[in-house]
Amino acid sequence: MDDPVLPSKLLTTLSQAAGIVKGHDFIQVYSHYDADGISAAAIIAKTLLREGKEFKVTLFTSLNDENMNVIRDSHSECVIISDLGASYIEQLDALECDVIVLDHHTIEQQAKRICYANPHLYGIDGMTSGCGATMAFLFSIAVSEKNWDLVQVAFAGITGDKQTINGLKGLNIYLYEGALERGYIKAVEGSMIPPGLLTSELYLSTEPYLHGISGNADGVAGLLDSAGIGRERHSGDLTADERRKLSSLIALKLIEQGTSMQTMFELSRTRYRLKDWNTDAETLGSLLNGCGRLGLGGVGVSAGIGDPKSLSKAAELETASKAQIMDGVLLLKKNGLNQMNSIQWFDSSTLGFTGMICGIAMQFIGDPSKPTVGINRSEGTAKISSRATFGLLEKGVDLSAAMREACASVGGTGGGHRIASGGSCQIEKCDEFLSNLDRIVGEQQS
Repeated sequence: MDDPVLPSKLLTTLSQAAGIVKGHDFIQVYSHYDADGISAAAIIAKTLLREGKEFKVTLFTSLNDENMNVIRDSHSECVIISDLGASYIEQLDALECDVIVLDHHTIEQQAKRICYANPHLYGIDGMTSGCGATMAFLFSIAVSEKNWDLVQVAFAGITGDKQTINGLKGLNIYLYEGALERGYIKAVEGSMIPPGLLTSELYLSTEPYLHGISGNADGVAGLLDSAGIGRERHSGDLTADERRKLSSLIALKLIEQGTSMQTMFELSRTRYRLKDWNTDAETLGSLLNGCGRLGLGGVGVSAGIGDPKSLSKAAELETASKAQIMDGVLLLKKNGLNQMNSIQWFDSSTLGFTGMICGIAMQFIGDPSKPTVGINRSEGTAKISSRATFGLLEKGVDLSAAMREACASVGGTGGGHRIASGGSCQIEKCDEFLSNLDRIVGEQQS
């Protein structure tokens, strides 16, 4: 671990975290329910198993006041929080137990007492250069260098958090170089062709989302016929000529529907093959993400640890998750987005999968010049997700700051990354929230 690539202050914090865990017999772990959070939780769980520790993992959709009460009421002597926590450092500092936070979201407070590791604390961008799984893995090898094999699970989180779309950066480069040296990961050329059985994967494809093809069996058949490819072919079985032709047809379709060149470049990003998993990082990340999105995060954590039965179940859940997401996207495509001066938004109360659909709408359906916001009012509190593009960031958009301010203006909470952020507020305050967010985003670009 004594490598100049890693900031010395980070090494000190990670060593402190490892020492804290070794002094406890039971550890309560809290993490986020997406691919990054589940990957982080699985890495921590596997690390604790190898250390002979007892533990319990709980996944949250967000860290809010209600879930802070859950943490307080657990009365645990040692708590690890991964892929969450940046917006609640003051409250976590007030707890009497040992607390370790391994997060990567925008910093709102400095820790006074707890053990807090976040890329932003060391001048590293947590949006692009180190995610929750990155931090969990660095903690794991601080506990023992024998845990380097868990870098494969970390890459499921890194890719799930979209930190590879413009190339590896920062802390993630350290992980990749170490994994490459040890033979755990191999970089492979990317493609816009979704991996798997083409008829089903093109039908369920939301990355890319192809108008008239995704969610349309006749559209999928027409695309494959145009490429001269049989209906029962697998992406891995295509010849070089077939791959080129299908890729070209997909690219032409994306250009026709107005997809940005930046998005098309991101779709062709490098993939990372995982030695011990017989798959690539994005596929594993998608499996874990599907579990979390369907409320079966425990299956995802077990799959991330490597349990064969859980991996099989995760594959089933991923298919179900993709089908539900596609239903939501098709409905959104039909209904359209609500346009405001500086943002566009949709109600996801009947759709679910707010963050996932928000990202798809931002890239492939809505106005690319405005950040996209999804609001789910199906529960007592409105849950909000927002997405931007790198092009919007260059124009001054910062969704982390905008969501934090807009949510706070109506008595809610918000935060995250500049390009992707979340929040919550009372349902009756949604219109006021949207008006304030629209103004704030407009001011950011003025």
